[in-house]
Amino acid sequence: MDPRIRTHAEVIVDHSTRIESGDNVVISMPAAAEDLAVALHEVLGDRGATPVYLNNSERAARAYLRANDAEAFETPSHQLALFEEADAFVIARGGENVSEQSDVTPETNAAYRRAMRPVLDERLGKRWCLTQFPSSGHAQLAGMSSEAYENFVWDAVTLDWDEQRDHQAQMVELLDGADEVRIESGDETDVTMSVAGNHTINDYGEHNLPGGEVFTAPVKESVEGDVHFDVPLYRKGKEIEGARLRFENGTVVGHSAERNEDVLTGILETDEGARYLGELGIGMNRSIDRFTYNMLFDEKMGDTVHMAVGNAYADTVGEDNERNESAEHVDMIVDMSEDSVIEVDGEVVQRNGTFVFEEGFE
Repeated sequence: MDPRIRTHAEVIVDHSTRIESGDNVVISMPAAAEDLAVALHEVLGDRGATPVYLNNSERAARAYLRANDAEAFETPSHQLALFEEADAFVIARGGENVSEQSDVTPETNAAYRRAMRPVLDERLGKRWCLTQFPSSGHAQLAGMSSEAYENFVWDAVTLDWDEQRDHQAQMVELLDGADEVRIESGDETDVTMSVAGNHTINDYGEHNLPGGEVFTAPVKESVEGDVHFDVPLYRKGKEIEGARLRFENGTVVGHSAERNEDVLTGILETDEGARYLGELGIGMNRSIDRFTYNMLFDEKMGDTVHMAVGNAYADTVGEDNERNESAEHVDMIVDMSEDSVIEVDGEVVQRNGTFVFEEGFE
């Protein structure tokens, strides 16, 4: 086994989830990531924790979703019970076919997400980590050789997370206590939102591995303006390209996409909360230097901003503000490398991808 897989497992256990003796840990990952599952079992055994291993098969999920009636989905009480008893969760992506669920309808996916929301809420209330195993399917999606993609993933996972935390803390300081954020990019993105009273989180490889962003929640009804998400995203095996959203009083009042607009529509129609922003994230990880069409990496790039329609993370919402709740949480990216600025309370804090505290800011 590649020794970097053992290192990956140790970072997950000791840094991202801080597993202790006696913890019950749920591991969920596809067969292609079995080496990582094996390494995790070794490390968890060393730490005195107890793992349960779930094979997350996209093929099996597709078969179930296509065979079932969307109106018949129910929350799986047995899975919910497992999650209630767990102390921590480790989930890895790494399927061999990233388009496996491309022929499941948006309506079916939305119905299933609604049924699974109690399970998701239970998981998000515990210690958890979402990571990536360098599988052939994701290497192909990224347009990279298997070896190059392995290097890319493991270099990002084994970053000096203390140094990254300190770098990102500079942006947290600018956002915490701020009132308004404005994002401008090109001719089509000009959006403002209040973050007053909400909290900014420094993501340095805990819930997401790799980490490399700071994020907060907009005040629910404060978002105004237009956004062109000029970086494509994959959603259940389909590429949404050229997504555009228009916000009034916080809600999406108009949307379009150059490709697979019906998938975007299905997301927004999942529930009422899916038409509000649940997250504003600012990418700050300079070790991720290329788009790979994998949101776990792409949203962390230093010259990007991402916004997620749907659920807001509870720890980002101040006690006096309303938390947006939804069965969805879908991140979409704006490339901020050219003709772009981020303003916080009227002051420019990033121009063309360079932060005010970085060398080269003008």
